Amino acid sequence: MSDNNRYNLRGVSAQKEDVHRAVAKLDKGLYPNAFCKVYPDYWGGDDAYCNLMHADGAGTKSILAYMYWKETGDISVWKGIAIDSIVMNIDDMLCVGATGPFTYSSTIGRNKNLVPGDVISEIINGTQSYFDRLKDYGIEVHFMGGETADVGDVVRTVIVDGTMAARMRRDKLVTTEKMQHGDVVVSLASYGQATYEDEYNSGMGSNGLTSARHEILNKTYAEKYPESVDPNLPAEVVYNGAYSLSDSTDTPLNVGKLLLSPTRTYAPVILPVLNHHFDQIHGIIHCSGGGQSKCLHYLPSALRVVKNNLLPIPPLFQLIQKSAGTTWKEMYQVFNMGQRLEIFTDVATANSIIEIAASFNIAAQISGYVELADKKEVVIQSEHGVFTYN
Repeated sequence: MSDNNRYNLRGVSAQKEDVHRAVAKLDKGLYPNAFCKVYPDYWGGDDAYCNLMHADGAGTKSILAYMYWKETGDISVWKGIAIDSIVMNIDDMLCVGATGPFTYSSTIGRNKNLVPGDVISEIINGTQSYFDRLKDYGIEVHFMGGETADVGDVVRTVIVDGTMAARMRRDKLVTTEKMQHGDVVVSLASYGQATYEDEYNSGMGSNGLTSARHEILNKTYAEKYPESVDPNLPAEVVYNGAYSLSDSTDTPLNVGKLLLSPTRTYAPVILPVLNHHFDQIHGIIHCSGGGQSKCLHYLPSALRVVKNNLLPIPPLFQLIQKSAGTTWKEMYQVFNMGQRLEIFTDVATANSIIEIAASFNIAAQISGYVELADKKEVVIQSEHGVFTYN
């Protein structure tokens, strides 16, 4: 069965085609190529400023947390889901140069019969404790509360989303308009253990979890936790892997924790990068949905991005590929493959960014370059083949 067939049968898509069609006619904001939609300063009425608002969440990763918590009693995994929802917002906003102060509101929908109050408490308190940690690194986020709804008829387990907003000067925006021939790409690792993380991070992020969960975990989970699966899914795409959550891996984490690694934020890194090199930063891309082809959607003109020196693929993504038999072209398009943030700049600035990342114990390297082309495209030259996306 092809990768696209499996995605479609599971009710998901790698490229969110339906969403792109739905929003095609909407206003693109002040800077159409910017990574996030940028609005006029509606709140302050100052043309020197702009408003940003972004909504995202942990997606189906919360199902993994649910199963791991039920299996082990480890309620701390829910803090990770809180972090996922925050980082999927804040790291998108980093890509337009926003470093705070931010406001954040959470939206939690749960099946109360399966997800008790102590789980909700762990998520909410985990949200505030993460903001406290970010403050130590100069990132200010104000928790504005939010909505927690008991919607068991709609949500089978729990979904954790959030909305983040900021007001910033327009002359501090990074809009990708400056991306150009001659730029290099600096990729920052999503795996390892950053100085501000408590343990090894697999690099998973919060994208591709539906695929990863069903391709890695075994059939017993469908029987044990039927609430973790859409009952309309064909049996052949439900938990067809070989692993249990508690199985060991080639990392310090078991399979469950490997998939549940909280999404790494790059906020502590981007703050000094922008403070020292703002004028040389031509684009910042959060390689979330769309993986290593994500930058394609933000190129300002007919440019080709060639990635010929990506960081090594960490164990998690090798495990997913081996378990699923997914083509490597699809892997690079669905998953971040070990590098979830990339910065477009000149060579001298790239070397400084690499040093800044290293000060946080995050691997980084020049992974590619930008050149003129007949049309927008991304080319990945890897040990597994050459893949083109356009």
